[in-house]
Amino acid sequence: MLEALVARGATLAVAESLTGGLVAAELTSVPGASRAFRGSVTAYATDLKRDVLGVDGPLLEERGAVDPEVARQLAAGVRRVLGATWGAATTGVAGPDPQDGQPVGTVYVAIAGPEGVGKVAALRLNGDRADIRKESVRSVLGLLLSELSGNGRAQDTEQNGGN
Repeated sequence: MLEALVARGATLAVAESLTGGLVAAELTSVPGASRAFRGSVTAYATDLKRDVLGVDGPLLEERGAVDPEVARQLAAGVRRVLGATWGAATTGVAGPDPQDGQPVGTVYVAIAGPEGVGKVAALRLNGDRADIRKESVRSVLGLLLSELSGNGRAQDTEQNGGN
């Protein structure tokens, strides 16, 4: 995936909530990642999502952080703030307890590209906290790769997965 970004002269920035830096760790485990990876913002706290990444405050108050539009705004915000061609984002509930009225395993991953249009995948993941976080990383990177390869699915998709 990083090779696809480099081949296009494109860059990536990541906004992470439930994954807590795991997407950035996965990307930077690849030698030469700095040719395409600009950086990440781990915005666990809701006020950081709003104040740093520009997620709409009333949206966060009304729906909470576990929401497809929040994911979309996180991806667009990190793309803007870090000056990247592409933005990717994760938000959701890894457990062990529900959050914002959402059950454990509810995850939204999003991509924002150069055209400004965002894509969001809604996931319903099974497993423990580690499983949910790991599958969230795989899913957001898969969504980006799909977009880069021109195989992007519908604007909003829903998948089930995990263990």
